[in-house]
Amino acid sequence: MLITLEGLDGSGKTTVWEVLREEYDDAVFTREPTDSWYGEAVERSIQDDDADAVAELFLYTADHAAHLADTVEPALESGKLVVSDRFSDSRYAYQAVSLEGVVPRPMEYIMGVHRPWTRKPDCTIYLDVDPETAAARSGATNKFEQAGFLAQVRANYERLIDAEPGRFVRVDATQSPEAVVEGVLDVVERVTDEHDDG
Repeated sequence: MLITLEGLDGSGKTTVWEVLREEYDDAVFTREPTDSWYGEAVERSIQDDDADAVAELFLYTADHAAHLADTVEPALESGKLVVSDRFSDSRYAYQAVSLEGVVPRPMEYIMGVHRPWTRKPDCTIYLDVDPETAAARSGATNKFEQAGFLAQVRANYERLIDAEPGRFVRVDATQSPEAVVEGVLDVVERVTDEHDDG
């Protein structure tokens, strides 16, 4: 099964992902942007405040496509649990803000680009934190980490959760790191048990 970790920058996803790696050593752990050349192109665009929003979307989309084909699908086909730090929902939430005013109904546009070939996660753990805390924790070092931008991203995540409440599990990321990790471990144990029983 495919479990994804989503949330604003500074929500603690990477910390949780690293703890899960220790707990589930037979699972495949991956992330987006990847460390491939596609992912490197994404990282360069993140640091460029003047990057074209449409071009940037397709860099992310190319990275996602390669990630799916080279890592995620082969692991799932071999029966592995896959845990990804960010996946397609990050694109829907973040790039929809960047594309506001550039294309009509940006989130729907991005979903339409992905729909024919992406794979929906079996469970998405959403680490929920307010934009101000997220910006402070992340250091607001790039255009995607500013509180105003993150407030719009958070609103997009809420739209995604409202549309698929059965797939998303919300964890309060304003708690202590230990409590957040414990909450996520509980979720992963529950959903993997349910998947195995099903």
